[in-house]
Amino acid sequence: MTDFRRPLIVPCRDASWNLSGEVGARVTAAIEQWILPLPYANPGLLEMFRERDLQPARDRCPWEGEYAGKYLTHCVQIYRLTRDDRLRRHLEWFVHELRSLQAADGYLGPWPPGSRLTGSAPNSRIRSSGMDDPLPTWDAWGHYHVMFGLLLWHMESGDDGTLDCVRRIADLMCSTYLNGTRLYATSPGCEEMNMACLHGLCLLYRQIPNPEYLRLIQQIEADLQQPQCGDYIRVALEGKEFYQGRKPRWESLHVIQGIGELYYLTGDERYRDAFENIWWSIVRNDRHNNGGFSSGEQASGNPYDDGAIETCCTIAWLALSVDMLKLTGNPVVADEIELSLLNSGLGFLSRSGRWCTYNTPMEGSRGAFVVDHNWQAQPGAPELNCCAVNAPRSLGLIGEWGLMEDAGGLAINYFGDCAVHTRTPAGNAIRVAQETDYPASGRIEIAIEPKAPESFTLRLRVPQWSHETRLALNGSPLTSPRAGAYAAIERRWCAGDRVTLELDLSLHYWVGERDRAGRSSVYRGPILLAHDPRLSADADARPPRFDAARMGESRSSFAGWLRPWLHYQYASGPGDIALCDFASAGATGTPYRTWFQVDNVERAAFSATNTFRSSRPE
Repeated sequence: MTDFRRPLIVPCRDASWNLSGEVGARVTAAIEQWILPLPYANPGLLEMFRERDLQPARDRCPWEGEYAGKYLTHCVQIYRLTRDDRLRRHLEWFVHELRSLQAADGYLGPWPPGSRLTGSAPNSRIRSSGMDDPLPTWDAWGHYHVMFGLLLWHMESGDDGTLDCVRRIADLMCSTYLNGTRLYATSPGCEEMNMACLHGLCLLYRQIPNPEYLRLIQQIEADLQQPQCGDYIRVALEGKEFYQGRKPRWESLHVIQGIGELYYLTGDERYRDAFENIWWSIVRNDRHNNGGFSSGEQASGNPYDDGAIETCCTIAWLALSVDMLKLTGNPVVADEIELSLLNSGLGFLSRSGRWCTYNTPMEGSRGAFVVDHNWQAQPGAPELNCCAVNAPRSLGLIGEWGLMEDAGGLAINYFGDCAVHTRTPAGNAIRVAQETDYPASGRIEIAIEPKAPESFTLRLRVPQWSHETRLALNGSPLTSPRAGAYAAIERRWCAGDRVTLELDLSLHYWVGERDRAGRSSVYRGPILLAHDPRLSADADARPPRFDAARMGESRSSFAGWLRPWLHYQYASGPGDIALCDFASAGATGTPYRTWFQVDNVERAAFSATNTFRSSRPE
């Protein structure tokens, strides 16, 4: 086997999570109301592959082939999180059905003969667009998502038949694109979509180091240097921002994941540097106050831009950020992941688990994709669209970053009431349990319960915004840890050891510029606070005005049946105003606000540097 580079920090092995509280309820809802019933409510998820040879060919959306792969991806990740037996049986059935639909030549897409991996098909059409001419197909893009989901299942299940299915897709790609045909030439205008297969091919090559796969990887990497294909590496290494490149759409983030994988395959530091530069560029310029990424489905260089913050874009940002955390081990990256998950990531999911949004704006109102943006619906697949098959991945990714290991020990990144059964780096069983109502309060009690005593380092993420943090071991205070770093405790751990972490949930602010000049966003720890008029006694829809120098806080109760997750009262002029967590705002369709006029914000504690506009350390 080729000796590849390894990530600095990786998810803990064989971890099984029991999540409580709001996040745990969301995971349960996603399994019960979405994952398990979806194929039966939307049989077109699988049947589109069986119907590809039928004539007359049914019109299909250019990216329809992605749905099964995106669905499979979040199913596997949520299974890896929960180890739910029903979900495992469901996955075994789904993968068996999907594999049975692969053509003899390895093709696993929805397009008819003569149109496979060509970038065009006579039935690639969106009737609601008013255009009759066929649209370019995102066929290689669809295969990328199918490859990725199947690879995840192979790595989880060890099923060689699943890996063989992925191998046959890659063999077809090699026979198609290593004969003089360039992948980008088959997808004019859609290069960032179809060339995302670089990521899947790199992951497969680590499993099966076939020289033909490496040839195709190298060919795609060379083609990426062309301007119409993004030229991501050169642009990033020259210090330009991501939004200044030729391909700043969100789909490019999966190509960039492939660039990160090139570093592991080759050890070439240019790939690592380009990957990191792009990630930091997005944080600086294109990550919104709610943790969402994109403005109108791409980077614009303006985090105040009111363009749609598409669910798929934020999911891609979360996936890219998890890769960044593995590559660097920088806890500030985990701060960013937490921000995106607890605000936008929960905000685009209905609490019921039955639907998601297309757009989760900083301010405004949220609607279900199938109502507001329903043109992707098809007979036999009324609920399928690009975001719906993707949204639960925000929850499934918790298992990728929440508890991690490196050569020296374990790192806790996710905070919330939970218990995790996993293994130490030495391979011994351990239970790590948190007792907390975080982020309602900052106190987190952590029980460390190894099966047998063992020496290792436990690292706890101390968020950037926690300026006054307390840490104790078995009741004895330890040195106050530094914000934006890991607090490391090295010792021989025994069952019964307890760590107490107390995070500072003092309010902090993002002072707006450009489109939000004169306004500020208010955060309580990782939570963006929002004003929803239905939660106010006077039902006043006007945005409140605050004085940061005297924003006294009190926990508020809500008499209605649809209670927000977090709900507080703050002083505002002559009276108090209710604010809630961003994910709960607008739950009934009311318009909400997150940018307020805040007086004296320059004198408020910790407001001088907004801790959610991360700067790259020197």
